[in-house]
Amino acid sequence: MSVSSQLAHAIEVVTPDLIELRRTLHASPELSWQEERTTDLVATWMEKLGVEHERLDRTGLIAEIGPAQGPMVALRADLDALPVDDTSNDPWRSTVPGVAHACGHDVHVAALVGAAVALSQAHAQSPLPQRVRLIFQPAEEVMPGGALKLVSGGALAGVSRIFALHCDPSLDVGQVGLREGPITSAADQVDVVLTGRGGHTSRPHLTEDLTFALGTLLTQLPAVLSRRFDPRAGASMVWGEVRSGRAVNVIPATGELSGTLRMLDAGAWHRAEDLVRELIAQIVAPYGVTAHVTYTRGVPPVANDFAATETLRRAVASSVGPGGVAGTSQSLGGEDFGWYVETVPGSLGRLGTRTPDGPTYDLHQGNFRADERAIAIGARVLAMAAVG
Repeated sequence: MSVSSQLAHAIEVVTPDLIELRRTLHASPELSWQEERTTDLVATWMEKLGVEHERLDRTGLIAEIGPAQGPMVALRADLDALPVDDTSNDPWRSTVPGVAHACGHDVHVAALVGAAVALSQAHAQSPLPQRVRLIFQPAEEVMPGGALKLVSGGALAGVSRIFALHCDPSLDVGQVGLREGPITSAADQVDVVLTGRGGHTSRPHLTEDLTFALGTLLTQLPAVLSRRFDPRAGASMVWGEVRSGRAVNVIPATGELSGTLRMLDAGAWHRAEDLVRELIAQIVAPYGVTAHVTYTRGVPPVANDFAATETLRRAVASSVGPGGVAGTSQSLGGEDFGWYVETVPGSLGRLGTRTPDGPTYDLHQGNFRADERAIAIGARVLAMAAVG
């Protein structure tokens, strides 16, 4: 039996259990840095398989399979859910109000557990060609993300390549989107608090009209950034929260803006913070208000290594057939997998989760659903990438 057939058979046998694991995770989602029960479930699987593993503080886990010496590759899945309501009617919908696996991380975890099953069984029969590190990472959905903590803590020590898959509801199940070079964008968070002398709306000249200053900043910062960055950087400043005032005849003394700055180019990303701070100060200066800026560097772009992406391509072709390989474009979505590939070569693929001829759901929405056949496909692809 070929290695591909051996891995596929092991995953096929355990697929019902992987689906049950995914449904358990989906029903009991946990927010970033709170994934204790999720980590417990993964640890239970690793113990059952007899796989060497180590828990990371309260949340997150790293396991290893394969020969003690020689090269090592890593596979990564993220554990956390999002602060949104699950609006589906599935029997396994979230039982936690305001928290849901609306980005498919439950699928990611189940797929990596499936890869662990296949790899551990294969290694028991014949030594794997290289050691495989399984990274079950907490806190992908917050900035700067759990990946940065894991990388700084040595999670990539000895690793030569790293691979991951992310659910993509725009691709049919059975397809995996691949792309060499940048596949996601950088994403930072910008929070601005303006303070100034408030007063009555009948006497704006005696105030610093903070609401007007806030509105000017709201529109002008995105506009000016579009002229200060090279257009090829693809910079996009979008505000998500605006808060100021509680009465129609009162000019408030404080106001707040929060949003994200995303861009496709890593070089521009490294210069972004200084430019944003400079422009905010210039925009609000005529109004006499004070701007306190909190700039949180989130994630760099994920730039897929050519050789690693070719390994993923072969893994997809051997797992689901050549027709399973799909092209994909770079998006403005952020992914903290970027911290890993800044350190070692790697590749992130997009795992199709749409039922053919079915509806297309969007990520980060409460009605997100995934065709559960994607779990076994993801497990096979990850396992094959690890031995490829």
